[in-house]
Amino acid sequence: MHARMKHPAFVLPEAMKALHALNKSTEETGISQITRELVHLRASQINACSVCVGMHAGALKKSGESDERVFSVAAWRDTPYFTDAERAALALTEAVTRLNDRADPVPDDIWNEAARHYDERALAALLVSIANINVWNRLNAAVRQVAGAAWN
Repeated sequence: MHARMKHPAFVLPEAMKALHALNKSTEETGISQITRELVHLRASQINACSVCVGMHAGALKKSGESDERVFSVAAWRDTPYFTDAERAALALTEAVTRLNDRADPVPDDIWNEAARHYDERALAALLVSIANINVWNRLNAAVRQVAGAAWN
């Protein structure tokens, strides 16, 4: 397996800076690093981004998360391993990642549940985090970035 080209974020260093700045903007905003990693893992699973699935599953494991939680992210609705706030974040992640799957991409029930658990600043950070991982997923999919391979 080989990537189609050098990763776009390395070809355009300003893009890399912008993507890292977006990520940094979500820190210290009321959502935990674990929640951000769960969100990143779930969006990456939906988008079939092997690079990001491996990276975010590994980051969760390094943070001390159990195998049950890491392995169950794709089936979070059917497992007892997630808090109500994490479930709200994962539901929002799925809705924002799958915008074309329904007429009302982010229905009120999903939005309201997220807003019940996260204040405006944290909700903004959650949305930026979801958007940012979707950008990474799309870049990786387009160039067929190989999981485990060097990026540059």
